[in-house]
Parts: sequence; structure tokens; C-alpha cells
Amino acid sequence: MIRLLLADDEDLVRGALAALLELEDDLTVAVEAATTTDAVRLAREHRPDIAVLDLEMPPADGLRAAEEIRAELATKIVLVTRHARPGVLRRALSAGVSGFVPKTTPAAKLAEIIRDVAGGRRYVDPDIAASALTEQDCPLSDRELEVLRVSRTGASIKEIAEQVHLAPGTVRNYLSAAMAKLNMTSRHAAAHRAWEEGWI
Repeated sequence: MIRLLLADDEDLVRGALAALLELEDDLTVAVEAATTTDAVRLAREHRPDIAVLDLEMPPADGLRAAEEIRAELATKIVLVTRHARPGVLRRALSAGVSGFVPKTTPAAKLAEIIRDVAGGRRYVDPDIAASALTEQDCPLSDRELEVLRVSRTGASIKEIAEQVHLAPGTVRNYLSAAMAKLNMTSRHAAAHRAWEEGWI
């Protein structure tokens, strides 16, 4: 029996997936989590064979949870995402993630992937892999990337300025330039996009 930890912040999605995976003779959902914090804590407590983690999950993200789990346990990781960017895929593979699948994957297919991962194989969705091979070059300067990196922590303009040793007005200029280049309406959206692409 393959014991699973299922983590997704959307209760309906997580509940439906748990119910479908429980229909498989050789799979059992040992524990469920709605946050990355709970996913890591419950993985330590229950030591599942495989953790199926949503990438876009608060308060950190599924990739951070995967790194923490992999640092301590032999639990294998399957990341599930709505839209994967090449940089996230690269980071996931280097963190030892065994499976990378879109949320559109049918439950029966996910069950097959889980069995493959349990058997020591890796699975990367072909469309995600193809997009990783055709990724764009980063249009942002080093300074723009630096302020976005700090911005991703939720820091204020003043806090960003202190950390990168620039004036608040200069930080605003760099953030505005980055937002314009990425066609984003907020610094948080721009920082998230840069993270998804693997630029920060």
C-alpha cells in the first residue's frame, strides 16, 4: 500500500482528489493538509511514501514545502500546478521532486504517476517539459531582479530600500521598470512572475 500526504489549500479540490485516489486498491490518503506549514509538519509526523503538493499553496509555496520535506525524509514528492514556468520546473528537479503534473491531470493518470514515482521513476508532464525548452531570456536588470527578490517577501518600499541599500525613490523606479517590462500591475505580481520564470 502506497501511503500519501495530500496538500492543497482548496478544500473541494483536495477532498475530491482524496476520494478518487482512495478508490485505487494500492493507494491510501494517510493525511491531508491545507497549508505548506501543515504539509511539512504532517509529513514529519506520518512519514508518507509520497507527498502530493499543490505548488500555489500558502504561506510559502509547494516547492518550499517539498525542499523542507526532502531535507529530512525519504518521502517522494509530486508537485501539482495550474501553470508551470520553466524556472519552477528547474528548481523542482534540483530539489529532488519526482513528479511534476498539471492540475488538469485526471485522477486515474495521477494514480499511475504516483505508482511510477513509488517505483523510483520520475515523471514530468510533456507540455511543461516542452515549455522549459523554449523559455525566454530574462528582460530584467540585476538591480530590478534584486528589488523583486526582496519584494517577494512582502517587504515595504522602505524595507526593500534598507535591504538593498538604495533610496526609496530609486527602489520605486526599479519596481516600476520591472512591472512595465513584465506587463504586470503590481510589484507582487511582477515578483511572482520573476520567481515562476526562475529569474529570482
